[in-house]
Amino acid sequence: MKSNVGGIDRTLRIVVGLALVAWAVMGGPVWAWIGAVPLATGALGWCPAYLPFGIKTCSTKS
Repeated sequence: MKSNVGGIDRTLRIVVGLALVAWAVMGGPVWAWIGAVPLATGALGWCPAYLPFGIKTCSTKS
């Protein structure tokens, strides 16, 4: 599993994911739990949705 998420992309995913999960915890709509997906992909640095399209926002080769 090579890293394909980097820099600003990774930071935005974590921030948006945390915001959505916090909103869900505080009584927001059930769909706000979808924030777990960008949170996980940002934390791992790997997004499976990027694979079929060959997208890579990470500049390092790992």
